[in-house]
Amino acid sequence: MKIVYHQQFTEVYESDPAAARGRMESACQELTGRFEFIEPAPATIEDLRLAHSDSHIRDIQRMGLTYDMALLAAGGAIKSAQLAAGGEPAFALIRPPGHHAGRDSCWGFCFFNNVAIAIARLMEEGKVETALVLDIDLHFGDGTADIFGGRPQVAYFHPEARNREQFVHDVGLFLDQHQSEIIAVSAGFDRHEADWGRMLTTDDYATIGGLVKGYAQRACQGRRFGVLEGGYNHQVLGMNIKSLLDGMS
Repeated sequence: MKIVYHQQFTEVYESDPAAARGRMESACQELTGRFEFIEPAPATIEDLRLAHSDSHIRDIQRMGLTYDMALLAAGGAIKSAQLAAGGEPAFALIRPPGHHAGRDSCWGFCFFNNVAIAIARLMEEGKVETALVLDIDLHFGDGTADIFGGRPQVAYFHPEARNREQFVHDVGLFLDQHQSEIIAVSAGFDRHEADWGRMLTTDDYATIGGLVKGYAQRACQGRRFGVLEGGYNHQVLGMNIKSLLDGMS
């Protein structure tokens, strides 16, 4: 498992929880020494256009540092997807997140849709024809659903269970019923019992990671990657990410 990360992700670019100081540091503390870290390059305008309109891109360009950080985040997701397509599982430890960014608009601390751009890039390069996005964030990824709406080549799933047991069961059931050439995890951790969602345990993330690994080995030659979305309690974020990656590895 490779971790795609850049030191610039520690910079405070906005006044929202996804940009809060200490968020990346808490994750790095848990992952350093356990996984190999790789730096990404920023996404290009051509990459962004695979998922977003020119007018949306222009709107974000006016945001200065936030735009620069969003380019680097999208580049991190692309790098993770390319590693996964080549048979090396990867996780994009990036910010800002992306699953609320649609083709023409965004909200919820998101600016460009990192997962969507990464998958679209793989498809553009002919590396995959089908993909599955499992979104375990507390919030529905309306941006991802918007970008891939009407495209049967990409399946998007966001569990809406009332308790942790049902959530894990629904993930497994969905994976058992679908086929794809690569699986991407929109990995939000704000559903944790010590975060906004008050539901999943740290061990549950390892279980989910194991389901993702099993699916990837069974359905898509092991090709799997994750991209950080939400998760705002710095005291547990790092260990929850590690738990998911231990399962995915």
